[in-house]
Amino acid sequence: MLRNPTKLFIVASLWLTCLGIVLGLKTDTRNIGVANALSAFKENNAAFGSSSVALKTAVSLLSGKDTAAVLKARLDLKQSRMDYKRIEFFMDYFFESSSLIYNRPAKVEVDEPYMEYQEPSGFQVMEAMLFDDDPFSHKKALMEQAELLASSAADLDALLYGFEGTDKELLESIRLELVKVITLSITGYDAPELKSGIEESYQSVFAIRQVLQPYLAYGQSDLSSQLSENLGKTLDYLKAHPDFDSFNRMEFLSTYALPLQEQLGKFITALSLSFNQKSSLNYGAKHIFSKEAIPAEAFTAMGTSKPLKAALGKKLFFENALSGNLKRNCSSCHRPDQYFCDGLKTSLAFDAKTFVQRNAPTLLYAGFQYAQFWDGRVKTLTEQIKAVIANPLEMNGNHAVVLAGLNKSNIYKAEFLKAFPASGADPVSMKNLSDALAAYLMELAPMNSSFDRYIAGDKKAMNASEVEGFNLFMGKAQCGSCHFAPLFNGLIPPLYKRTEYEILGTPANDDFEHPKKDTDSGRFGFFPIEYYQEAFKTPTVRNAAMTAPYMHNGVFKDLNKVVEFYNQGGGAGLHLNQPQQTLSAKPLHLSDDEVKKIVAFIESLTDKI
Repeated sequence: MLRNPTKLFIVASLWLTCLGIVLGLKTDTRNIGVANALSAFKENNAAFGSSSVALKTAVSLLSGKDTAAVLKARLDLKQSRMDYKRIEFFMDYFFESSSLIYNRPAKVEVDEPYMEYQEPSGFQVMEAMLFDDDPFSHKKALMEQAELLASSAADLDALLYGFEGTDKELLESIRLELVKVITLSITGYDAPELKSGIEESYQSVFAIRQVLQPYLAYGQSDLSSQLSENLGKTLDYLKAHPDFDSFNRMEFLSTYALPLQEQLGKFITALSLSFNQKSSLNYGAKHIFSKEAIPAEAFTAMGTSKPLKAALGKKLFFENALSGNLKRNCSSCHRPDQYFCDGLKTSLAFDAKTFVQRNAPTLLYAGFQYAQFWDGRVKTLTEQIKAVIANPLEMNGNHAVVLAGLNKSNIYKAEFLKAFPASGADPVSMKNLSDALAAYLMELAPMNSSFDRYIAGDKKAMNASEVEGFNLFMGKAQCGSCHFAPLFNGLIPPLYKRTEYEILGTPANDDFEHPKKDTDSGRFGFFPIEYYQEAFKTPTVRNAAMTAPYMHNGVFKDLNKVVEFYNQGGGAGLHLNQPQQTLSAKPLHLSDDEVKKIVAFIESLTDKI
């Protein structure tokens, strides 16, 4: 006899739904799994509440130089994180503002455009202090954080009062949690010192399976059984391979996680419960590494005649009439034969004698960000295009003069009208010009590298060193915790709606024995607040093997030097004064062989263009 109220609800819901189908009645699938999810949340939150109290107790016992007490506090922090991971999907999706208390990055974040500072709090802040050289000096701050966690965890059930979540929302929440496992948890993004990311991934997938139980009973038997089987295999693999540094991320993704994501998508679609309220993702894509997973439409709206706009944009890319001296064009600094770079430390300026301030990055995948220029001072490609054309150091083109010149060409007027038929008698405008160029740039995202072919199923596309390099990149080397998959840039998973800035302490020279401080203030020059001092946008490492030199100032000539810079702990690790550095100053302890393998992986990200 069933005595569990949650099970009684599930059985009753399924029985009524089936009865409705038999009788030809219209059924409401709104609450197939909501009650089960709420019950699981309460159960898992109870565990989280207990472990947060234990963490608070452990922190209170820190005294003197008792290293055993520190180890105990670290273990209790890890356990509390484990318990939280079983409710993370629910908190992040339904109670986002409340969830920020628990697992916010250990750095001040700026909420733009309102310029509100979000002070770090929760697990990551505690981790940084507990792994500091002198954790005892942080006891007061640790107690404040532990008290915050314990007291707020005790009140979490109150958030459920009047809860009105639906099946569609619930299934999107676990869909996004799986993306988080694939792109963040296995990289150690939010637990770099504890290195508990693999064990935490187990907890997240366990929670996903908990939520799915009533849907698996409700759905098509073949899809349900396949999904259920793969959930079990994924959990078994994570449980059998908990060690962070040795974890085979490529095997996990290829054999378990990506097929699981594909099956989950098909299952949700079969239930007619597909829903996208939160993210920039295309849920119709096979998995996160599919070319169509992050659609261009999330960044710019080109309309129905996009191909015509892109064709016009490609022609304009090589058009000297966009410059003030009729001698320069976009390809002057972004040469297609050099993977849309120019190979210079910083590009030659308009006068052909001096140089601009910063390195010209590749335009491949450039549009797949929510900020443009190294300092992110504009939000869209169209804004960037207009700014570059007018910049005296770059194109030095007067917008009115440029348009007047193009209007003298009947060919251009006809092509603009075809690309922008709603423009009427005045198709040659700066808006249309920038839209056309942006449409072309958005097409510069081939995703046909050896890595892309490998992840799509061609296991001969990468060699063993490249695969091991991927595992290091996404794990021990912590590269994947800033260069996020699948674009390996600063577009933050799982929502892909925000671009990240980092302070690395990049020096002005490449002599690690005698580094010199760079004078470029980065985003601070646009937003003069201390947290943006020397902050720069995180570019893609796709095609990086072809786009030397590197960094905003072009200081590093080869990838080995770049990886070694991170290996040393960035500028602070080189003993430069970098008080706001967001990159950990601790060495990564990568061997020469590991550095070579990471470079080999980056080389496997080279597209055929």
